[in-house]
Amino acid sequence: MVLPRFAGIRPVLVAPCGAPDDVAAALEKAREGGLAVAVRSGGHCFAGRSSGTGVVIDVSPMAGVEVDGDRAVIGAGTRLAGVYDALAAHGRTIPAGCGPTVGIAGLTLGGGLGILGRRHGLTCDSLLAATLVLADGRTIEADDELLWLLRGGGAPGVVTSLTFRTVPAPDSTAFRLTFPAAAATHVLDAWQLALPALDDAVAASLVVTAPPDPAAPLAVKVFGAAPHPAAVDDLIRRLDAAPLTDDRRHGTHRETKQWLAGDDAPDDRYAYPRSQYFRGTVPAADLLDLVTADRVAGEERELDFSPWGGAYNRVAADATAFPHRDARFLLKQTATVPAAQRPGGWLDASFALTRPFGTGGAYPNFPEPGLPDEAYYLGNTGRVRELRARYDPSGVFTAQPSS
Repeated sequence: MVLPRFAGIRPVLVAPCGAPDDVAAALEKAREGGLAVAVRSGGHCFAGRSSGTGVVIDVSPMAGVEVDGDRAVIGAGTRLAGVYDALAAHGRTIPAGCGPTVGIAGLTLGGGLGILGRRHGLTCDSLLAATLVLADGRTIEADDELLWLLRGGGAPGVVTSLTFRTVPAPDSTAFRLTFPAAAATHVLDAWQLALPALDDAVAASLVVTAPPDPAAPLAVKVFGAAPHPAAVDDLIRRLDAAPLTDDRRHGTHRETKQWLAGDDAPDDRYAYPRSQYFRGTVPAADLLDLVTADRVAGEERELDFSPWGGAYNRVAADATAFPHRDARFLLKQTATVPAAQRPGGWLDASFALTRPFGTGGAYPNFPEPGLPDEAYYLGNTGRVRELRARYDPSGVFTAQPSS
């Protein structure tokens, strides 16, 4: 899969790689031809960095999961659906996202959030070992210093396999709640204030959408997973608003992932996202007034709030390359438009409104063209750059990680 916005980019060579030797051979071809290198795992990079006009190293043939006790060795090309299916057979899982076609390598190298994150941390926090091929063709096993970088800081080479610490796969109650458009401000305020008090086992995302039809009302959804139905009831009490709809499914972790992922239907529109972390709150009324102002036909506007806290924040900011360890939530603001259309001014205006309240940090797996390293790595930027230069002195792998 390649996101539609970048599907028209045509590389000189797409090199499917089933083993480290294949990666080394593809890198040699790139060197001989003086061609740029892009690495593709799932192809979901919002900045198009898993596409390119030179050589695209496609690691999808390196797929598979081997489980040994509480450890799992996972090929870099494995998609999340395959990861969860294989681990479920052993009653295990890892904290990661719901998108079934997302590649495990890109997700891990940029952090990795999901419904178990507040309980068990980022996907990269569970990374124990990795194998990668450097630009000169050497295959190496990551030492502690390189693992520090791979845990959220991208890779100075092509990762071919990753070893994770797994956790027992919990049964849970998946839920989707919708609220009236008139309650949007109240729900957003209440959601922001409720986060610090929620049990770590409760993952409740909030999405507010202005549909592409300017006459359509806002859609307000709170969804995620909780350990049992009573925890969902408690969440609704904290939101202090009556849902229009309340849909729940209690089941295995694999069933929860599948239900939350939905049908994963393809969308040929172009998405333009921006992300920010927040320690406190954002002005809900002003933000929602802006999302409904001067709406443009064909442009969908989305405010996607992901809960942070819990185990995400119980890791020191410098313990891994991923530094966003003190946030309350992550906000992704996205304008999605037909292929022939460009976003209007809403996205920039909305980002400007919320920016003074943010940490200055952005999520590496929501990359933006032109955004400097400092936004992704904050105080870890210097060490990230030093390690990249040490392992990739020619700068072959300089793009931010993609998911």
